[in-house]
Amino acid sequence: MKYTIRQLEIFLAVARHQNISRAAESLHMSQSAASEALLNLEHSYEVQLFDRVSNKLSLNAIGKTLRKEAESLLRQCQSFEDSLRMHKEVGHLKVGASFTIGNHLATRYLADYLAKYPHADVQLDIANTPEVVSKVLNYEVDVGMIEGEVQHRDLELVPWRGDELVVFCAADHPLAKKKVLKTADIKAADWILREPDSGARHTFERALAGLLPDINIFLEFKHNEAIKNAVESGLGIGCLSRIVLSKNFANGDLVPLTLPRRDMRRTFYFALPKKRFHSQALGAWMQTCIEMED
Repeated sequence: MKYTIRQLEIFLAVARHQNISRAAESLHMSQSAASEALLNLEHSYEVQLFDRVSNKLSLNAIGKTLRKEAESLLRQCQSFEDSLRMHKEVGHLKVGASFTIGNHLATRYLADYLAKYPHADVQLDIANTPEVVSKVLNYEVDVGMIEGEVQHRDLELVPWRGDELVVFCAADHPLAKKKVLKTADIKAADWILREPDSGARHTFERALAGLLPDINIFLEFKHNEAIKNAVESGLGIGCLSRIVLSKNFANGDLVPLTLPRRDMRRTFYFALPKKRFHSQALGAWMQTCIEMED
């Protein structure tokens, strides 16, 4: 297209005021700029839109015909702009969350977020941490919520909240009465853990560095519930976030075990692509998550 929306606005303002100076003033621009824009529009299409008599500009036959089309086009442009603004305010959002965060935390925040944006469409995509990071970097989600620190030059990590892993067993497991595990207990146990790429597994391996060659990893699962069920069935002991286990500990069907001098604390992060525009909806989501943890 050779014309611009601004040129159409000037054309219609001149048609309305029949004077370049008053038209320019109504559009908060200089007379020379308005005059030049109008002449460029006419010259681009080799057409004359006005009859020029002294200081008065009157639409000619062609101008009168095009005026209706220009008015219709500007109305559509205004409608399109209104739609863009409305959708920005609606709060549509795609969230990628690791399993622990997605299943046990993110769903809690939806009610507060939707109270702010009742017409928002929030899509929650739950996967393990590497998959969530991949979705963030490929712009498949607006924000990732992950369980550990990931280094990537195109990734921005914003610390969100702390967490702690807890070793646990079934209530009738022999270690349940012992409560505190010695190094010999750690080596002798059958461990049921998250998959190697998960945030929980990384924290576990960091905490038990030095003992890993002697640890018997009996089963590995991608989902927390599968690990809890296997541990409750007496197949071994597990290690998951305290967030995942709080209800089980309260009910007494699973029992926490202490590993002295083993630091299993970690940080949850928001993961964002460095070069992407951060929308108002994204800021509202992050703020909702932060406020609910205060």
